Amino acid sequence: MKLLRHGERGSERPGLVHEDGTIRDLSGVVPDIAGAVLSDQGLQAIRAVDPSSLPVVDAATRLGPCVGGTGKFICIGLNYADHAAESGLQVPPEPVIFMKATSAICGPNDPILIPRGSQKTDWEVELAVIIGRHAKYVSEDEALSHVAGYAVANDVSERAFQAERAGQWTKGKSCDNFGQLGPWLVTRDEVADPQDLSMWCRVNGETKQDGSTRTMVYGVAHLVSYLSQFMSLHPGDVISTGTPPGVGLGQKPPQFLKVGDVVELGIRGLGEQRQVCEPDA
Repeated sequence: MKLLRHGERGSERPGLVHEDGTIRDLSGVVPDIAGAVLSDQGLQAIRAVDPSSLPVVDAATRLGPCVGGTGKFICIGLNYADHAAESGLQVPPEPVIFMKATSAICGPNDPILIPRGSQKTDWEVELAVIIGRHAKYVSEDEALSHVAGYAVANDVSERAFQAERAGQWTKGKSCDNFGQLGPWLVTRDEVADPQDLSMWCRVNGETKQDGSTRTMVYGVAHLVSYLSQFMSLHPGDVISTGTPPGVGLGQKPPQFLKVGDVVELGIRGLGEQRQVCEPDA
């Protein structure tokens, strides 16, 4: 299934994509794409509904982030060897973990807001993993059973805030609208192998990133298991698993986003995003 959330920011309603391509409203079936709805039992209850019986949503309706109630937005740094190389950094001996503020989360086509004083706002197409049930001390063998599904994420980053000022990466990753998520949550049964997904990003029509999850250093099952050794993972938590090469920082010379730029990105089978860069108020 392709699950989504539609409507104005802060008032999103649950929905799904019907096989005819229309968006159908799930408000009469579940309260949100969040919490217990993300469990295997919750998803099965949605599957039992005939999508043709659900109200059609206007195609022009805004799409919100594809999951609600996210308590943690966990990111993995330098998880593609070729991206680490373009950043001038070594492949880490264990996954690099950092947090992105949940206030950065927004819809897949909401604008990228260039922060005040920013000179180095950058793009990063990433595979997002959405947790479906509580995970603590899980093995790699059982890790994927704790996943509800997958989505496209844009881990927008301000490189100067991230790396050229004192402190940790969080402040360069957490500005408003630095976490586009969606358009859909594609349930795990429809993703045969999360380690075989092509992904891409274009800026103003020019391809910048053209990669695959095949080249991840640490795969999805490892990441879910690894993180669960240090913290409980809860339904709705998001793990953004790293980006392939081609980010602005890695261009020669480096290239960063400016007001008016258009960023498009996608992952095979998981949908596409499109954002226009705007100044943050």
